[in-house]
Amino acid sequence: MFDSLSDRLQGVVKRLRGKGRLTEADVDEVLAEIRTALLEADVNVTVVRRVVARIREAAVGVAASEVLDPAQQVVKIVNDELVSMLGGETLAITYAPVPPTVVLMAGLQGSGKTTTAAKLARWFRSQGRQPLLVGADLQRPAAVEQLRTLAGQVGVPVFSEPGDPVATARRGIEEARRLGRDVVIVDTAGRLAIDEAMMAQVAEISVAVQPKYTFLVVDAMTGQDAVGVAEAFHERLAIDGVILSKLDGDARGGAALSVKTVIGRPIAFAATGEKIDAFEQFHPDRMAGRILGMGDVLTLIEQAEQAFEKDKAEEAAARLLEGQFTLDDFLEQLQQVKKMGPISGIVGMLPGVAKQMRNTEIGDDQVKVTEAIIRSMTPEERRNPGIINGSRRLRIAKGSGTEVADVNRLVKQFSEMQKMMKRMGALAAPTSGRGGSGGKAGTKSKPNRRQMMRELGDMIGGQGGLAGLPGADRGPGMPPSPR
Repeated sequence: MFDSLSDRLQGVVKRLRGKGRLTEADVDEVLAEIRTALLEADVNVTVVRRVVARIREAAVGVAASEVLDPAQQVVKIVNDELVSMLGGETLAITYAPVPPTVVLMAGLQGSGKTTTAAKLARWFRSQGRQPLLVGADLQRPAAVEQLRTLAGQVGVPVFSEPGDPVATARRGIEEARRLGRDVVIVDTAGRLAIDEAMMAQVAEISVAVQPKYTFLVVDAMTGQDAVGVAEAFHERLAIDGVILSKLDGDARGGAALSVKTVIGRPIAFAATGEKIDAFEQFHPDRMAGRILGMGDVLTLIEQAEQAFEKDKAEEAAARLLEGQFTLDDFLEQLQQVKKMGPISGIVGMLPGVAKQMRNTEIGDDQVKVTEAIIRSMTPEERRNPGIINGSRRLRIAKGSGTEVADVNRLVKQFSEMQKMMKRMGALAAPTSGRGGSGGKAGTKSKPNRRQMMRELGDMIGGQGGLAGLPGADRGPGMPPSPR
């Protein structure tokens, strides 16, 4: 997502950082590139004009001032403007004082509304809530069955009954109270295009259920057309937030960058893939950081904490920092990483390496190659890679369907990682007798997993990290991540 815009703006940022002083001519050149980048990203023309005008006003003032690093100040201005375009602050979800909290889903047919309703139910479950899905789309064939199938995947019940959609939605609220469900998500009917019948029906449902939140589901791939859809729905429903579906399929991002400015409502959530768990709360500041190549370590940490089993992760972290980490441990961690989603998505959250790592075409296939090599080793070889001599490497390569060079590369990288992490361990887990807090002298505190993730992200950016996985196309070495 945002690939073309990200590439353009990262180029602008790189040139800005190379300048000690800025002239008005420099500012004009930068603004011209930003304007072109936004238009190519299919951002609404009116939005582009407003954004460029605001950046110009702030940037010219910085260039004329005596600040120490005007280029960095302009980068900050661009970042702040992106955050504003994407919604400003993350929408904080609150709940009705008397359950259930009602959420109404609206959108055109084909926008991914029903799938998004199930994904949203899964998200509410992850927050400790007990949602109920209400199938009020009674016009599209098999819409309710689709909802039931998806709901079964996330373990959420569905209520629906044939007849009148408004009555069904109202009865769904009553059913939620009877079952003790504290969140109700109402899926409504859409059309291929906006028409009066659809808008009247969804407005009647809104009056009947009195939702705390009305979310408009917008297909991110529709670009500027999404703005017109958002305006039409907002006039009738007073939209509280937008949910962008299919954001992973949109390399431009025009819808995401236009909707907030046009209707004044934030992007609440984003669907980043087809799988039911490819759904996340939208953080404008984090997304702006991704676009400008600054990474998104906070989201990476949150995803890791959800995917990794806490006890196993802490045990592995302790062994890693003590230099006792084996290839069996590494294989287990690979399985955990795969739960976080596609490798390309994880790489995109690492600061300073996203563009270069995309160019190396790192993907799940390379991870499979690494797994195959490790699985072709004997238990003793996994525990002690130092015994893997030439004949063993040949056997492992044949067993995994790879080349000896791939085996060599993995063994070498694993050895280097062990050394680096052991050095980090001396810093990450100091003895309590030398500055630690509490506990007996000479004992080590548990490793801080969040700090470890941050430092590991820095190491991956600085050492090439995943770019050297067996099977990957290797280009020039990765630059160190920005500090």
